[in-house]
Amino acid sequence: MDQTDAHQKRRKLTKTLKPSWVFAIALGSSVGWGAFILPGDWIGESGPLGAMIGLLIGALVMMIIASSYGVMIKKFPVSGGGFTYAFIGAGKKWAFICGWFLSLGYISIVALNASAFSLLLKFLAPGFMKQFYLYSIAGWDVYLPEVIISSVIILLFALINTTGTDISGRIQFYFSVLLVSGVVLLGVFTFGITESPFENMKPLFSGNQSIITSILVILAIAPWAYVGFDNVPQAAEEFNFSPRKATMLIVASLFTSFLIYAVMIGLTAWSFPTGSNVGDGSLWLTGEVVNSALGYGGLLVMAVAIMMGIFTGLNGFYMSSSRLLFSMARARALPDMFRTISKKNQTPVWGIWFVTLITLPTPWFGRQALSWIVDMSSTGVSVAYLFTCFAAYKVLAWKSEEANREIAPVKKGLALIGMIASFAFLLLLLVPFSPASLTTPSYVLLICWGVLGGIFYLVIQKKYNSLSQEETEYYILGKTIESEVDTTQEVTTEPPERKHTDTPGTGLST
Repeated sequence: MDQTDAHQKRRKLTKTLKPSWVFAIALGSSVGWGAFILPGDWIGESGPLGAMIGLLIGALVMMIIASSYGVMIKKFPVSGGGFTYAFIGAGKKWAFICGWFLSLGYISIVALNASAFSLLLKFLAPGFMKQFYLYSIAGWDVYLPEVIISSVIILLFALINTTGTDISGRIQFYFSVLLVSGVVLLGVFTFGITESPFENMKPLFSGNQSIITSILVILAIAPWAYVGFDNVPQAAEEFNFSPRKATMLIVASLFTSFLIYAVMIGLTAWSFPTGSNVGDGSLWLTGEVVNSALGYGGLLVMAVAIMMGIFTGLNGFYMSSSRLLFSMARARALPDMFRTISKKNQTPVWGIWFVTLITLPTPWFGRQALSWIVDMSSTGVSVAYLFTCFAAYKVLAWKSEEANREIAPVKKGLALIGMIASFAFLLLLLVPFSPASLTTPSYVLLICWGVLGGIFYLVIQKKYNSLSQEETEYYILGKTIESEVDTTQEVTTEPPERKHTDTPGTGLST
């Protein structure tokens, strides 16, 4: 490695994020269009109570995993999330693998949210949106208006994110307030005008399967339903408050996310008696229920709530994906341009525009093809969960002073449970015939992305491995060996003198 490059100071992001903004990042990223579009499908698969219980258990499992994220954020308040934690837990190669798949997951969710906005407009204004037919891909008809609108939305949020983290964080908070307000209004009014809401919800479980199966079918989608809370560690380097608050903020956002899911499932089920003709044959049962119960005004409130869910997802995953790319580039796993920070707004500008360039072509491929990528990328998120829990367990066991505290065994136990749960989620995705197994196109895309990652790793391997273990820790964690006595402080001194070794590291010097 060039000696000039070896002695560059580590580039850092500015601390501007308030606790309320971080809560909004986690909440808004976790609750997207699915909370409003999919309740009808979930009720059909599991019944309303079965769906609620499955999502509640899923939220509790995510909270257990979130405790490990809290441990890691507290000790290493830097960007990178799963990439950083995989490095700490298993070394550089596994860090690259985790970062490679996680980056695809984040970027594809940006694209999916942009297409979801066009999907909403297709329901609200089908006459306008279904003009200028272009072609069909995998059974999905592509029209020019949806391509243009999705592209404009992608560019708009790219511009918002380049204006500075304080701007995007504040916008995320306002959008989240509108999102929650809309759901509360819909829940209160539909429940209030219904004579027998609890009676209308029967049958509570699907009659085609056992209660356990009904719950497991929904539990299997928990990593997808709550993905987004892991955007918080990507922003950890920009906290202007103590990282100790991260666990509380993530848990609170997960519980709020569950309540939003539960209310939307509930109002879909309790607004009309079972057997009524409302929504029969409709592709969007919840939309038909709200329209029938509350009229155009209710539909307008839900449209605003959905838009806020989409916009918070776009904004949150733009932030997380660009920070992930920034962190990987800082470790030399990606080209140097991705660690460029704009002088005016202190944002990883190249990461933001790279996400834009990757996502802009996606509206042309149709939503069905995009859903294959998103389904496949769920494995990357689950892998990140697994490495985070493993790293938290390792760190808690490694620090002798932590091991003497009463709370440490509890956190270690939660980390172990999180590892088991993450591995179970991976099995549900990858084992054929499981309730949440990937479709054949998703399997093919997963293999292709893995092969592409292997080729890319061979290209950057020399540069990536040119950093010594100590230098890698400096660029990823901001720490030299001497600083490990206090792992809550970020070192801003020059990187340590080079002592290059080809021996694979464990992620922490000993």
